[in-house]
Amino acid sequence: MDFKVEDFKVKPLKNGKYINAYLATYKLNGEYRDWELLKINDSVAILIYNKDNNSFVCVKQFRAALYFNHKITHTLELCAGMIDKDCSIEQIAKEEILEECGFDVPISSIKKLTSFYTSVGSSGSKQYLFFTEVDESMRVNCGGGIDGEEMIEVVEIPINKAREVMFDENIAKTPGLLFAFEWYLNKINVD
Repeated sequence: MDFKVEDFKVKPLKNGKYINAYLATYKLNGEYRDWELLKINDSVAILIYNKDNNSFVCVKQFRAALYFNHKITHTLELCAGMIDKDCSIEQIAKEEILEECGFDVPISSIKKLTSFYTSVGSSGSKQYLFFTEVDESMRVNCGGGIDGEEMIEVVEIPINKAREVMFDENIAKTPGLLFAFEWYLNKINVD
């Protein structure tokens, strides 16, 4: 999928739906300071291993912030989503796997690996990292996101190409993807 970007404009955001900007003023070690920060929802991310294809199921998508700052048209990422509803993080992970990648995975097969904080200099949002295995019998649709809100392409990375992808600086990718790939490759001891 090609991402053709046209008529890209930015303007100050007031009362954002998902992101709100603030100026924090505080005293630290006796000295007053200011810091610009963002309030952003926490999220889930899922490393999906396709047993039938011996590959990681990832997503490629347009990210306006990367385009704005670096003119990068797409990223390679783990399947992920915001925690924006009142249900378990495992349920949100299940829904994201179905919406973005097209696999119907039982919650019992979605295992939490860890959690960590992202963008600690600006938002400090928390991300919960999960792992699941799928096979082609679990594929119920082609994925791609929901209702045209997201433009997502499902991409499978063969396990034997994962390290190459990790260190290819021409591929825009997230730290969560790097961490998850490394976790899995160490787990199975692949070089």
